[in-house]
Amino acid sequence: MYGGVSMYKLHKNSFDVHIKDAAYKTGLDYSLIKAVIHAESGFNPRAVSPKGARGLMQLLPTTARDMGVDNVYEPSDNIAGGAKYLKKLVTRYEGDLIRALAAYNAGMSWVDKYKGVPPFEETQKYVKIVARLRDRYSSDG
Repeated sequence: MYGGVSMYKLHKNSFDVHIKDAAYKTGLDYSLIKAVIHAESGFNPRAVSPKGARGLMQLLPTTARDMGVDNVYEPSDNIAGGAKYLKKLVTRYEGDLIRALAAYNAGMSWVDKYKGVPPFEETQKYVKIVARLRDRYSSDG
């Protein structure tokens, strides 16, 4: 929430040009990237999680560095880096979006250990929420 108004309402389409660019560059669906942003930060480019993830796609500092992100608070950089990382996960899990999303949320080591979505309530909810949001945004792109 931002000043009593949902960030989603304020910024629903503000980042579409960057999302479309990242989708084009990675080959990921626009609706998937937008859904991850919505679930991760509620479209707040200044979001910081308790674990230190930052920006629209909630990149940890090491992930941001590995993905070549210079400024995690700059929407174009964050979205490009987050989409690049998500693409890496989709490739690693051979196109299995459920496992890729679980790894985005919980980490690859947990997904590998459990050979799928780990038994963490947060991760199980996250995967379902992103899938619902992806369906919602599929008509936008």
